[in-house]
Amino acid sequence: MSLRHMGPGLLSLVAIWQTIVWLIAPPRYILPSPLEVGATLVRQSDFLFRHGLITLSEVLAGLVCGSVLGFGVAFGIAALPRLGRLVWPMMLILQALPVFVLAPILVLWFGFGMASKVVMATIIIFFPVASSFADGLRRTEPAILDAVALTRASHWQTLRYIRVPLALPGLVSGLRMAAPLAPIGAVVGEWVGASAGLGFVMVQSNARMQTGTVFAAMAILAAMTLVLRWIVDRLTARLTPWAPEHVRTPSEIISRRINK
Repeated sequence: MSLRHMGPGLLSLVAIWQTIVWLIAPPRYILPSPLEVGATLVRQSDFLFRHGLITLSEVLAGLVCGSVLGFGVAFGIAALPRLGRLVWPMMLILQALPVFVLAPILVLWFGFGMASKVVMATIIIFFPVASSFADGLRRTEPAILDAVALTRASHWQTLRYIRVPLALPGLVSGLRMAAPLAPIGAVVGEWVGASAGLGFVMVQSNARMQTGTVFAAMAILAAMTLVLRWIVDRLTARLTPWAPEHVRTPSEIISRRINK
């Protein structure tokens, strides 16, 4: 879905929000109006922009690191099945741990600076990317592998030229799922311990009952997430132009590539 298609939904949400404020008239420290949040965005633009850049840097670094690590681990599991039988159960155990449990430990290990937030975002990104790509590599159709077995292709050649290309749609799905999650890792790390960033601004403003600033930081974070998802959608579309979303099976993908 493109950003322009989200416009009507966003306008409807703002209209409902403003209507609730008019009808119920809650205290400003409980629910500020969209107009007040907009005024806060303008009034504190420099302050919010500065902290937003810090959070954006953490998010981008975590997205890149988590994507590369997830791709590498999934590829390693497929390339070395014995290693996969050892690594995969460990990954499942780590994935079962709530992210809020890991955040204080990461801050303790990596400090209050950017490193702990990047590691947190990396962990959150890693699991959907690794799981989706590994699942795609495992689900190569047996008929295709049987046909390749009749040739002289080695295990590595089969993996590189057959299994990886067919698993790329799975990798794309993992990246699209992971992109909106990256800001969560950075913000959770900032909530636990930080001296800058949107999460830090939200915690400090909430403690002072400056709810307008909290909502302004949330609005920036939401916009950042939407733009990040849009960028990932555009980049992944270039990664698999031969496999649009309606193509489901490896056989259809191979047929489309041959016909193209």
